[in-house]
Amino acid sequence: MFRFTILTRFLMRRFFSGVGLVMLVVGGIIFAVTFVERLPSNPTVGAAMLESWIRLLEYVPLFLPLAVFMGTLVASYNLTKSTESIIVSSAGLSPYQAARPFLVGAALIGVFATTVVNPYSVNISRQNITAHQLKLVDGAIWLREASDNGYITMQAKDMHVGKNQLTFDHVTLFTQNADFKLTQRVVADTVTLTDDGLSAEHAQMWGPNATRTVGAFHTETRLTPQTVLDRYLQPDQISFWQLPSFIKKMESIGVSMRGHWVQLWTLLFLPLTMISMATLGVAFSQTKQRRNYSFGVKFGLGIITCFALYFLVNMFNALGATGALPTLLAIIAPPLIIIAAAGTFIASFDTI
Repeated sequence: MFRFTILTRFLMRRFFSGVGLVMLVVGGIIFAVTFVERLPSNPTVGAAMLESWIRLLEYVPLFLPLAVFMGTLVASYNLTKSTESIIVSSAGLSPYQAARPFLVGAALIGVFATTVVNPYSVNISRQNITAHQLKLVDGAIWLREASDNGYITMQAKDMHVGKNQLTFDHVTLFTQNADFKLTQRVVADTVTLTDDGLSAEHAQMWGPNATRTVGAFHTETRLTPQTVLDRYLQPDQISFWQLPSFIKKMESIGVSMRGHWVQLWTLLFLPLTMISMATLGVAFSQTKQRRNYSFGVKFGLGIITCFALYFLVNMFNALGATGALPTLLAIIAPPLIIIAAAGTFIASFDTI
């Protein structure tokens, strides 16, 4: 049973300090590089900083496990360097008991990242979605609607998200009747989709007899900005809280959602992933005062191992997304393997 005693609170503070330091350094580097890269393409410094902040949030899932691992190493090293680890051992705590505050802290970080950081990141990034962030076909956005009155097919080169509307650039639109006969072709630089339908202030239109007219265009459609986004959004562009209902809705119409299931299980079991990385950090930081010379070597080997595990996790994710493995197994297998291997190492070290 875990209790928040004075000692456990002290160890958790050390753990959060280590993880926070690593997050600050890594996040600061990413933010600075992104800011310098985005500054020439933005009209103001504030706009460049906002875009850099959005990009930083997108990178958080990539370096968060590494930050937890390195933060655990930093916290353990500081405890060893200040001989506070000896006091912890003198208090009667075994390596497993001393690691509990780190594991609880890692789980809390995972819960916070899943329930708060992910929804916030998705919400702020979806306010400025362009075609470069969508799943496209032949490098273009394709929309098609079938109804009793006929069919609408639209191709666009780019898309911008506005308030309650989507704006498409360089659009070619075709309308057909129920017998698939072409009734109209529309070409426009800009077409806007709202809940009221598709419209353009200036468009070139050709009728069934190839007669050309120029003017405003409008047609009613059942497409809405939300349904279009739902179709083209990547799994990581949907909030954790919205994923279950979104998957259920898409599966009901026969859409394969393996990638979305992988994303859902990844977020749901993110606390377990954080626990596995903290356990690995504890395993690599195991040292005694008389063996303190080997800590730097273990630190370096631990970082190399962490990068190797990153590729291992990505491989399992790919197997889950392609159907080679059940999606749930593909997500929980890597952290369970890491915990088992790291726990075995801690146990063997403790018996030396």
